[in-house]
Amino acid sequence: MEHDFTATIKHILSAHFGSDSDSLYSRSDLLQYINFKTASASRDSKARASFGNLFAIYVLIEDYVNQNFDDLGTYSDYEGAQFSTLFDRQRELPFGAKLQNHPLNHRLNQEFQRRFPQQEFLPVIRDTETHRYWFNERLLIIDHNHTQVNLCRAVIDIIDAYIEAKQGAFNSFIEDVTHLQSVSLENPAQAFLFIYELLRPNVDARIFEIVSYAILKAHYHEQSIYWGWTVESIERESLNLFKTGRTNANDGGIDFVMKPLGRFFQVTETTNFSKYFLDIDKVLHYPVTFVIKSDLSIDQLNAAIQKKAEELYPVSSIVAKYMSSIEEVINIPQLVDILTSLSESGQMRQVVDEVLVHSKVEFNFGV
Repeated sequence: MEHDFTATIKHILSAHFGSDSDSLYSRSDLLQYINFKTASASRDSKARASFGNLFAIYVLIEDYVNQNFDDLGTYSDYEGAQFSTLFDRQRELPFGAKLQNHPLNHRLNQEFQRRFPQQEFLPVIRDTETHRYWFNERLLIIDHNHTQVNLCRAVIDIIDAYIEAKQGAFNSFIEDVTHLQSVSLENPAQAFLFIYELLRPNVDARIFEIVSYAILKAHYHEQSIYWGWTVESIERESLNLFKTGRTNANDGGIDFVMKPLGRFFQVTETTNFSKYFLDIDKVLHYPVTFVIKSDLSIDQLNAAIQKKAEELYPVSSIVAKYMSSIEEVINIPQLVDILTSLSESGQMRQVVDEVLVHSKVEFNFGV
């Protein structure tokens, strides 16, 4: 697999290993896995980024390098790094503030094994009783020309370069949104086209969640209900959408909440529809609106969800219970239609403002 950042990887390897770099790259499953995970580095800021598994590799190898095990050759006697130390270090890294324990505990090993099913060694070694962790040194050391070559310091440099590339891309993204904020009133068409591009299926999931929130918040705010505790106290109130936290948070399947109707919204990019039923279970079958990063029609999505429910639950009443818990399905074309309507009614500034505020929070730029 070749992509733009592959050239950076090979340049770093060449700086470390000279003419041997191509041979080492072709023989290292670890380097090829890192190449696979860094495919988004040189795309624009909206491309989906991969940090969790890369950062698990990074903190384990950083611990290895910091103690000079590549020179000492005594890693097999090491007591292992503490989980809490590795976990805290992950969260100190750029874009790592929300990382969970999954990459260190199982996700990295699972994906690596899927990618290289013939490879007998997995990256993470852990002792579940002592909560101590090691990186599998057999993936770092390659026998080459009758000597052993250790890749550890090159791997650190490669992941550092990936972080730098993504930081530059997201800085550029924030600058673009900030610029749009100042010109959106004079040039709403430019603002529309920028936000429209953020609704493409290949956009980073976090960006998609932020943009869909901004669009839906502006859309629903134009709608009102009349309600009150008594007939005499009935008042008009605009529908108000609230974001419940950071994107991809472990929040039980609630990404947005609407006041005063109490509607739940879950944003998802997956078409693994069995996950939808897990989200419904988490909120005890409270009705959920799914905002799906897909160009499939609403009818196609509903039919696919129904089909998956019937496959998983061969009981009609259970299927009906799950399907009745889906209040609405919103897809990319529907979001585009809403965005078009907002643009025509002069509300692009509100959308851009929301995108900027939540992007700064999401990517730790401060507000």
